[in-house]
Amino acid sequence: MIINFKVDNLNMMRQKLKAFTDFLTEQEVCEDDVFASKLVSCELLTNVIRHGGDEADFKGQLSDGEIKITVSAESLKGLDMNGDPPDVFAESGRGLYIVKVFSSNIERGREGEISVLIKRK
Repeated sequence: MIINFKVDNLNMMRQKLKAFTDFLTEQEVCEDDVFASKLVSCELLTNVIRHGGDEADFKGQLSDGEIKITVSAESLKGLDMNGDPPDVFAESGRGLYIVKVFSSNIERGREGEISVLIKRK
């Protein structure tokens, strides 16, 4: 099952993420995984909207063992996801720290998109 949407502002992001989390809840995804999915999605989308001034494409996929979240935008093409996670108290990079802590795998696509996996409990 897949949910797709585009967002270009924080109000729209909140509405669309509510629909995504409602979908996960309806599919009987545990509360911790719904929370992690919303947090990771929010961090990735907020980075695009606030720091990139971009429209973000979102795709959420649900399978038996995982939730895959993919965010793509022009501003993500140059974002460096390699290396150690930033420090939680750093002035910048906290969003990426949160994404890395809550995700089991982060991948970069050929077009700059970021895909993360959240293993279901």
